[in-house]
Amino acid sequence: MPEIDGPVAFVCAMPMELKPLTRRLGLRRAELGGGPARTGTVDGRPVVAIVTGMGTRLAAAGMARLLGAVTPVQVVVVGITGAVDDETPIGALVLPERVIDHATGREHEHYLLGPGEQRGALWTTDVITPAADLPALRARGVVALDMETAAVALACEERGVPWTVFRAVSDRATDGTVDDEVFHLSRQDGTPDPRAVARYLVRHPARIPGLVRMARGAGLATARAADAAIAAVRAAS
Repeated sequence: MPEIDGPVAFVCAMPMELKPLTRRLGLRRAELGGGPARTGTVDGRPVVAIVTGMGTRLAAAGMARLLGAVTPVQVVVVGITGAVDDETPIGALVLPERVIDHATGREHEHYLLGPGEQRGALWTTDVITPAADLPALRARGVVALDMETAAVALACEERGVPWTVFRAVSDRATDGTVDDEVFHLSRQDGTPDPRAVARYLVRHPARIPGLVRMARGAGLATARAADAAIAAVRAAS
């Protein structure tokens, strides 16, 4: 990364994805562009971090807030992703060669920050992808699904800001664990909806072990993604 005054900007969709970054870097609460943020440093280089909320619309709005307030030297997307096969281990790091926007078909070439082997495509979509669609996605080289990266990439490319993404696998789209009902256990801002969770547990008590496994997978994935992102920023500084 060039030696200029702009900060590195970490961008997460959900508060749970920001927590490992906050703990590891000692980030402090701050205000940025009229909304909440975190600030700190990585080896003396200034960093900011924001949570956008889930989905492309909120990701685009969050990027508008970020880029309206600062010009980052590098945007780093950090978070979880869903694998499109049965073999990828939970917690595995996903470093795609490109990112594809499901809604528009636009493809964004991914320039990885720091060392690592890139593979396949990350598919950004606002809808739950049915299992029947997965073989066609795998045939296109898609290795994982998310809901924000293409929107972040577009916002950065329009401003000429470099971007990169570090996501780790928290679940598998093939097992059907994340359906529309499970997805709506969280609000759009990425925080849990306690009432929705309570209703879900009353209706589906047998699924509690599955939710526990999902939570553990998400915890592992957020930690792996944060560690990889921090290491890449340090290697590039």
